[in-house]
This record gives sequence, structure tokens and C-alpha cells, in this order.
Amino acid sequence: MRWALVKVCLAVTTMVVVAFAIPLGLVIKEMARDRAFSNAERTAAAIGPTLSITTDRDELARALATAQTGGEERMSVYVPAGGGNPAIRLGEQRVAAEKLNINRARRDEVPGGYVWLQPIAVSTGKIAVVEVYVPESEVSNGVTTAWVVLAGVGIALIIGSVAVADRLGVRVVQPAQRLVGAAHELGEGRLGARVPEDGPTELRLAAVAFNSMADQVVQLLANERELAADLSHRLRTPLTVLRLNVASLGTGTAAEQTRVAVEQLEREVDTIIRTARDAKPQTAAAGPGAGSDASEVIRERMDFWSALAEDEGRKVRVAGIDRPVRIPVARGELVAALDALLGNVFRHTPEGTAFAVDVHSGEDAVIVLVSDAGPGILDPEAAMARGRGSGSDGSTGLGLDIVRRLAESTGGDVRIGSSVLGGTEVRIWVQLDGRGPAEGRRGRGHRGRERKGLVPTFNRSRSLP
Repeated sequence: MRWALVKVCLAVTTMVVVAFAIPLGLVIKEMARDRAFSNAERTAAAIGPTLSITTDRDELARALATAQTGGEERMSVYVPAGGGNPAIRLGEQRVAAEKLNINRARRDEVPGGYVWLQPIAVSTGKIAVVEVYVPESEVSNGVTTAWVVLAGVGIALIIGSVAVADRLGVRVVQPAQRLVGAAHELGEGRLGARVPEDGPTELRLAAVAFNSMADQVVQLLANERELAADLSHRLRTPLTVLRLNVASLGTGTAAEQTRVAVEQLEREVDTIIRTARDAKPQTAAAGPGAGSDASEVIRERMDFWSALAEDEGRKVRVAGIDRPVRIPVARGELVAALDALLGNVFRHTPEGTAFAVDVHSGEDAVIVLVSDAGPGILDPEAAMARGRGSGSDGSTGLGLDIVRRLAESTGGDVRIGSSVLGGTEVRIWVQLDGRGPAEGRRGRGHRGRERKGLVPTFNRSRSLP
């Protein structure tokens, strides 16, 4: 495309230069010719007054010497015989006498140039002729220089136009080349390939469309990985129940085989989760679903976990679910988040450890607190980091990440602190008004709700183990 633009511009500019330079050169040549013959006419007219007064040879010789410059080589006078006076010839005549019988001025071509013949009436009634020689060099004086200048200007215009066309071609070709390169990179699996959104309007729009397409591809792949990780993590809940139930089977061969199978299944699930979580690039979670009743979901999940809690001798307390609490979170997402938190309680606290689930509902937010009386979390920030677990065997770290993505999809957040039961408290802030991330509102809204008693403050006097 670049060379095509250069060739087109070269052809167009050459045609324009030829179309203007050739006629202009001919006009200059004609102007030089007219200038030379105009000067010859003025020179011939200078001796006219003398011829109209006298035909004396001496007087005419003096007038001729005065009228011309450089002697008599370029100017001559011919006065035909009449009134008893012989014909008079002064200067070097280049035209034969028989051709001097003229009634009007004209120019004739002679060897080495041209002559200007100017008829003038004299007192004898005859017509004298003044001949002025115009050399070829004077007729073409300045024409060569003008043509050289025109040729130089034309060449400069052609070179300049080619340079401009080349720069324009580069401006068009480079964005197209970047677009092609980015498309190849994206096709080879480098999902971070993007194109600078510059250049001509059409290519800039193409770059915007390509970048948008690449973002969509990354988002779709990330969503697919997140879905695989989430589905795999949801298998952890029944696996936890199976693992705890296997402990009550005794030490028989069947019990040992069951334990080995459960452990192998847990390892496979962990491998799937880690593989999905390690895939890059990472993207934001999808937005909330159609909404659900938090009270109903919590009652359902607590009924599920209460049987296991009873087997392990755990005391359970549930509060705040006596009335419907609508939140902008899909039911399946809320179930996954609660199962992740409650599964962590059973997995990472000793048997007999009590836990509680509290729901606090306000005008624009709902708080879900999951607390336990276990040993606590040594590093809450590391536990909240995406893709990192608490450090114990079998932990993928995806449970708290599922909870955090659920809260952040509504503009809320998740915090980990120490609970009044002595262990860990996970607070899920679900925003109802959808005004964006809660970080910008935390300084005002969160403190206000603490004063109203909506959110119990963390027990800051108790340090985490």
C-alpha cells in the first residue's frame, strides 16, 4: 500500500508538472522573442525623425551612429533613388535590395538570426527602410535559464510529493501492520496483545474494535476458568462431609479404601481448582444475578450443615433470618459463598468448635457475619489475597475469593477479623443500592451504621492467634 501511494502520487505530480511547465516554458520563449523584436523596433524608430527631415548621407550616417550601439554591424539604412539623388546604403545590409520594397514593418530570418525591417517615408516621396539585425542569442536570451529553473522546480515538486506520499503511506501502513501483528499474537495465545488506537479514522476504529474483541476473548476465557474453579470448589462441600463420615467407618479394608478414594478425589479437585486459578489473565467476576432471599438461603444451608455440626458436637447460633432479606445476588452464588465459609469452619477448626451466622439488614446494605470459636487466622490479608489459601494442606484459597467476588459484584466488600466467640469473623457487606464500590463510602456510611448498631465492630482488644 505504501509503494502504491508513492507511485500514484509520483504519476499525478509528474502529469501536473508537465502540464504546467511545458506551456510556461513556451510562453517564456515567446516573451523573449517579443522582447528582442520590440527592442529592434524601438531602435529603428529612433532614426525615423532624421529620415523624415533629410536624406543627406552624412546626416544619416551621424544619426545611424547615434541610434545604434556598438557600431553599424546591427543597423543599416536604405534610401531608394529619387529626385535626381542616387540610392543611399548605410551599414551592413543582410537583406537583398529587391526585398526592401515594403510598405509595412516585418521581420525576416537571415543566417545567424533575424532582421527587423521598418519602412519610413522620406522627403523625396520614397520609402526608406531601416534594417535592425537581431542575433539568435538575443532572441533566446534567458530562455535556457528559465527552463532550467522550471525543471528544477518541477523536480523539487516531484521529490517533495513523493516524500509526502511516503510519510502518508507510513502513517497508513504502520497501524495496519500493528493490527496484523496483534492479530497474529492473539492467535498464538498471547492474550495481552493490544493495538494503539491511533492513525487514520478507519484504522483507529479498527483498532478500537480489535481491542474490544480481545477484551471480550479474555473475559470469556476468564469466565470459563472461574466457572470451572467455582464448580470444582463446590464439590468440596460434599467431599468434606464424606471425609468426616469416613472417619466413623472404623479401620476395616472397605473403610481404608473409601478414605483413599476420598483423599484422591480431593486431590483431583484441588488440582482442577489450582489449574483454573493459575490461568492468566485474570478478570473481574461477573455481575450479580437476579437476586435472592438471604434468609431463606441461610436457613436452607444451615439445615444442611446442622446434621454434621451435631455429629461433631458443635454449637450453632443463627440470628436475623426471621424475615425475608432480599439481596442482589443470585441464589447459586450465595449458596456457594456460604458453603465455602461454613466448609472452612468444619475444615480448619477442631471438632466441638462453635460457630454462628448473623444477618443484619439496613436500608442500603445487608451484612452477613460468619464467626467461630476456633484458633483464628494468622494472616487475614494473605487469606483474602486472590488465589492464596491459609497455608494448610488441601486449601486452594478459592473459598474466600468466591465470597469476595460475590460482595464486590454488588459494590460491597469482605473483611476478616476476630469474633466475639474468640475465633475468626468473616463479614460480608452486600450493597443494595448499587452505587459502586463500598470503599468510597466506607468512611461515612460504615461508621454511621456502627453507631446505629447495624454492624457489630470487631473485637479489637483480642489479637488473632
